[in-house]
Amino acid sequence: MPETDLELLIRAAHEAGTVARSFLGQDLGIKQKDDGQGPVTKADLAVNAQLERVLRAARPGYGWLSEESLDDPQRLATSRAFIVDPIDGTRSYIEGAKTWAHSLAVVENGTATAAVVYLPMLDRLYTAARGAGAHINGAPLSVTQRADANGAEVLATRPAMESRYWIKGAPEVTRHHRPSLAYRQSLVAEGRFDAMFTFRPTWEWDIAAGSLLLSEAGAHVSDRHGAPLVFNAAHPQVDGMVAANPTLHAALLHRLR
Repeated sequence: MPETDLELLIRAAHEAGTVARSFLGQDLGIKQKDDGQGPVTKADLAVNAQLERVLRAARPGYGWLSEESLDDPQRLATSRAFIVDPIDGTRSYIEGAKTWAHSLAVVENGTATAAVVYLPMLDRLYTAARGAGAHINGAPLSVTQRADANGAEVLATRPAMESRYWIKGAPEVTRHHRPSLAYRQSLVAEGRFDAMFTFRPTWEWDIAAGSLLLSEAGAHVSDRHGAPLVFNAAHPQVDGMVAANPTLHAALLHRLR
């Protein structure tokens, strides 16, 4: 049987984990990106090269969008594309923390269809395929059913709680944070937190995989205005992100509008 897109992403994620771990304790050659987008290491680039080699060899007709690759406009002419963040949470990786992840997705005509978020140091493999549910290490995922925004356990940065965003008043939530945006999404899909949101322009490679985990786990996912997320855009950013079960999602949007 030929390898499905999800099986391919799983295999590639495990191989990426091996590459990333091999750099731990070594000189990472840390550099700051020219565009102010943070640090990049030898490990980021090596993982990116490994993923591109494996994924594109298996699906030569798919487009390619990665944080660590020059953008190739030819991806816009393809119906399917890989959207990849080789190491999401590079600062955590540099610090020796364990909450960095490989975030891999396939999108078709703007919609994510297969996704993997893999945390090698925690042995947490989050997977999803459109219409087939979301899982962690094979066990099904489901979001919480909390309805009231007040009292919700949310994953967000401190600036996301500023009053300028909340037209009808910020909810009284308990705020938590994880450096990896992909991991934040995964934790909400797993039901360990009620919601996550970010209101800054957000790169597609940070959220493409996690958005499918969330939707397949029962969440409603949108940009900060409530519009659906569309991937493989010419400018690969979306206007923030809000994710929670449909009732809580609506309650959060009500306060934002």
